[in-house]
Amino acid sequence: MIADVSLADEVKARLRDVQDFPRPGIVFKDITPLLADPVLFGRVINAMAAPFRGQHVTKVIGVEARGFILGAPVALALNAGFVPARKPGKLPHRTVVERYSLEYGTDGLEIHQDAVLQGERVVIVDDVLATGGTAEATAKLASKLGGELMGFSFLMVLGFLDGAKRLGADRVRSVITL
Repeated sequence: MIADVSLADEVKARLRDVQDFPRPGIVFKDITPLLADPVLFGRVINAMAAPFRGQHVTKVIGVEARGFILGAPVALALNAGFVPARKPGKLPHRTVVERYSLEYGTDGLEIHQDAVLQGERVVIVDDVLATGGTAEATAKLASKLGGELMGFSFLMVLGFLDGAKRLGADRVRSVITL
């Protein structure tokens, strides 16, 4: 995990809890107040990229949808290409798909078949790590195409759900843990 306590405190102060979204009983962590602050947003992107600097990352996969917002600038910070992992049926070219379970249902993700090449070094970026199903499915997609997973970078980890354990805690980095 990332150790910048002042950054973590600032991020926590900028999150907005939305009760019962997308379903009753879920507390959605809204990051839009953080995104509205260009200085804090820049610091977050720098912190998310920092653990992977010098590892010759060639692709950053951002998970739909908030992973796009964070993943694209992380890719730029690492001088890497960006790959969107989208819900099935959203990408225009030939894709590979992976199905997974969420804490509140099931879903799937897909990426283009030519998005990750054999041996490319991949970092997966998303906003929240909960149970780890979405991130695990994304890692499987990268692996199917021959990518080498360097790790995961999240804005926040919901520590009470043990997603980091599922992914291999040593490969998970985050700005904050809730």
